[in-house]
Amino acid sequence: MTRASTIDFGRKTRSQVNWSGPLRPVNVIRNKFPTYKNGSNGIVIKLADDPEMPSLKDTVAKETADLLDRRQRLSVRELAMKFEKGLNTATLLSNEVKWRQVALLERDILLKNLKGVLESLRGQVAGKYKDEIEESVSMVDILAVQLSKRENELLQQKTEVTRIATSLKLASEDARRIVDEERANARTEIENARAAVQRVQQVLKEKESNSQTVGNQDLDELKKKAQEARRVKMLHCPSKAMDIKNEIHVLRDQFAEVSSCSAQLLKELELHQRFEENNAPSYELEGLERLGSMLRVVVRKDVSLLNTSVQWFRVQPEGSKKEIISGATKLVYAPEPHDVGRYLHAEVNLDGEVSVAKTAGPVDPAAGLVDYVETLVRNPETEYNVVILQVNGIDQTIDSIHVLCIGKLRMRLAKGTTVVAKEFYSSSMQLCGVRGGGDAAPQAMFWQPRKDLSLVLGFETARERNSAIMLARRFAIDCNIILAGPGDKTPW
Repeated sequence: MTRASTIDFGRKTRSQVNWSGPLRPVNVIRNKFPTYKNGSNGIVIKLADDPEMPSLKDTVAKETADLLDRRQRLSVRELAMKFEKGLNTATLLSNEVKWRQVALLERDILLKNLKGVLESLRGQVAGKYKDEIEESVSMVDILAVQLSKRENELLQQKTEVTRIATSLKLASEDARRIVDEERANARTEIENARAAVQRVQQVLKEKESNSQTVGNQDLDELKKKAQEARRVKMLHCPSKAMDIKNEIHVLRDQFAEVSSCSAQLLKELELHQRFEENNAPSYELEGLERLGSMLRVVVRKDVSLLNTSVQWFRVQPEGSKKEIISGATKLVYAPEPHDVGRYLHAEVNLDGEVSVAKTAGPVDPAAGLVDYVETLVRNPETEYNVVILQVNGIDQTIDSIHVLCIGKLRMRLAKGTTVVAKEFYSSSMQLCGVRGGGDAAPQAMFWQPRKDLSLVLGFETARERNSAIMLARRFAIDCNIILAGPGDKTPW
C-alpha cells in the first residue's frame, strides 16, 4: 500500500497536486489570508498582496468622528436619522464581526484537519515529497499563529464595535426621545395657536357684526341729517344767496354811479376853475379812472377832430415827469395794471396847436383784484380761455378759443395739442394791455413771446385780462425779468 501511494504521488507534479477530502476548502479561502513563503534558514517571507484596506476599527472611528462633528449642525430630526443610520451601520458591523469570528472558527478547524492530514502523509512519504510536506506543515503553523493574532484583533474590534453600537443605540434613543418631545411641544404650540386664531376670528366676527350694526345706525342717522340739511338748504339758502347776490350787484351799480358822478363833478370843478382863469381846455377825458374802464377824448368846444393826432402819457403823481405810452395814439385808451397810481394825459395836436386832456386823479385798481392775483400766485400754473385777435398786426377772422397757460417759468398758448407759442420769460418778451382803439380794448392784451411773433389776445372779462398781466409780471420778476410794453422804460 505504501508503494502504491508513492507511485500515485510520483505521477503528478507539484503544480498538478489536488488534495482531496478536507484539503479542498483550504483553496477556497486562500485568497482571504496573506501569502507566505518558507525561505532559506527557516525564515518566513510574506509575499506582496493587494493594497491593504483600512481596518474595521479605523472605519468605525472615522464614521463616529464624522457624526460627532456634524451633530451641532443637524436638526433634531436629521440627528435622529443619522443616529438610526449609525445604529444600523453598527449592527451590520457587529454582524460582520460575528461572521468573521465564525469564519475564523471554521478556518481553525480546517487548519487542524489540514495539519492532521499532513502529519499522516509525512509518515507515509519520503525523500523529495517529505520535504514539501514539512514545508506545508510549517506554513500551516504560521497560518495558525496569524489566525490567533487575527482572532485577538477581531475580539478587540468586537468589543469596540459593541461599545460603539451601545453608545449609538443610547444616542439614537435619546434622539428619538428628543424628537418625540419636540413633536409633542410642536403639537401643543400648534393647538394653542389654532385656539388663539379661532378666538381672534370669533372676536373679529363679533366686532364686524357690531360695527355693521353701529354703521347701519350711523348711516341711517347721517341720511336723516343729510335729508334735513338738504331740505333746509332748499328752503332757505338759495333765497339768501340770491338776496346777497342782488345786494352786491346793487351796491356795485351804486358805487359805479357814485364814482362816475364824483369824477364828473371833479372834472366840472376843474373846468370851472380853468374857465375862471380864461384857460378853458378844448378837450377832456370821459370815463372812469380805474382798471377795466375806457378813457375817451371828447371835444369841449366846437373843434374838429379830423386832422388831429393823439398821444397818451403816464405822469407820476409826485412830479410832472411824463412817460410816453408807445402805440397809444387813438382817441380811446384802456388803462392797464402798469397805469395804476399814475395820472394819464392825452396830448391832442391840431394843426400844430397842442391841447392836453388830463385825468382828475390817478388810476385806481379794480376792487379785489390784488387779492385775487395773490391767490393765483400760489398755483404753479393758471389757465385762461382766450381768442386770438391779431397775429403780427394782422386781424384774424376765425375766433377759435385757445388756452393761455401762465406758469412760474414760462407762458404757453395752445389749442388742444397744437402749440402756438411756448416761451420762457426773457428780456425780449413784451406784455401789456392793448393800446389801440375798439370797444374790446379793456379785455385785450398784447403779447410778444419772441421778436418774430406778436399776438393780441382777447379775454372773457377785463378782470381776467388784468389778472393775467399782473400774474405774468409777478412770475417774471421772480425770474429777474421785467415784462413791459413796447417802448416802456424799466428800472433795470
